Amino acid sequence: MIAFNIFKWIGQLFTEILFIPFDFLRKGDLNWWMNNAVNWIFLAVLLVLFYYWMKESRRFVKEGTEDLPK
Repeated sequence: MIAFNIFKWIGQLFTEILFIPFDFLRKGDLNWWMNNAVNWIFLAVLLVLFYYWMKESRRFVKEGTEDLPK
């Protein structure tokens, strides 16, 4: 019974609490840019992480420590 309550609470958390902003976007009559704001945020985070990854990769190539044999 305790495990059932835990899974029920997790289901309620994801369906009723964490999706409140998405319900607002779905029901609101906002423009295209606002409706896709979450996608733009994810894209911005992805681009920042990709830039960091490329910068670190270039640093390792310059130092000569990339792909050292073990």
